[in-house]
Amino acid sequence: MTHDDTETGAAGAPRQAGGGSVAFTRAGARVLAAGSAVALCAVALTGCGGSGSGKNADGTTTVTVGVAGNIFDLPIRLAEANGYFSKQKLKVKYVTTTAATGTSALESGSIQFLNDSPTDFVSAIGKNVPETAIAADGGGNPLGLIVSTKFATAHGLTADTPAAQVAKALDGSTGGASSANTKGEAAVFLKAYGVDSSKVKWVSLPSPAADKAALKSNQIDWFVTSQPTPLAIQDTGDGIVVADSIKVPAWSEAQAGYGQIVVARNSYLTQNPDTAKKFATAVQQATAYMHTNINSTTVQTVAQKALPGIPTSVIKASLP
Repeated sequence: MTHDDTETGAAGAPRQAGGGSVAFTRAGARVLAAGSAVALCAVALTGCGGSGSGKNADGTTTVTVGVAGNIFDLPIRLAEANGYFSKQKLKVKYVTTTAATGTSALESGSIQFLNDSPTDFVSAIGKNVPETAIAADGGGNPLGLIVSTKFATAHGLTADTPAAQVAKALDGSTGGASSANTKGEAAVFLKAYGVDSSKVKWVSLPSPAADKAALKSNQIDWFVTSQPTPLAIQDTGDGIVVADSIKVPAWSEAQAGYGQIVVARNSYLTQNPDTAKKFATAVQQATAYMHTNINSTTVQTVAQKALPGIPTSVIKASLP
């Protein structure tokens, strides 16, 4: 996925779609993605020569990757835990990024790879940022829409409330948004049930943590973000998850396609094609392992280490 393409991914993976401003043309995004998938590996990753900028004396290369601290980090964390990175002679450092900081961190060179949402990637492409997506490591949108306990009580909402009833309750409410992706996916959900998202009073917040604080203080009625944050908030009694990717078809892998991609800047790929290919290979191996071993002790252990402070029951509920 170069700066003038849309979205691509690994061969054989489902087509991807964006959210945010792209959410209203999801079908078009998937069609474009299918046409560019083969070019990705051929152009971006098979150049001759090149090595990572963090070459070590032991022959390994150190790379830094931006992660968000949510469920989508797990394939990358698992790639390290299962030794897929070490087999590729890579050592990985992590930097926590947000929707607001990820692209700038990538472009500044402070990180070499970014675990990014399709929406943020497409937004960067729209601004002619020279970056390329080299792998897909998540399908669908593992989102949760959580309402405050006060709002839930006032509107008679529970975790079992039908999606259509939830959507209608949000008409004219106050929603929090900390990224274009989650705001766009919220709009997709509302539109599916005939609710105009422009009638929602949107409060822009810098991060899911800020969303959480605003929800708890009743500054907002609800917000959408990736798991495990919504289920963790519900676990503490500060809100109720009333919609997720099981209840909302538009968030499922079948309809949404790719939900997370690994991105690198074009200049890095030109200079370090071998390192990029090795990184993408390790992530894809981990993604495949998770797909068939979601309930394994290995995956559960990696998840608990990657998401400290999150109850085991919440992690188990988030993984599927």
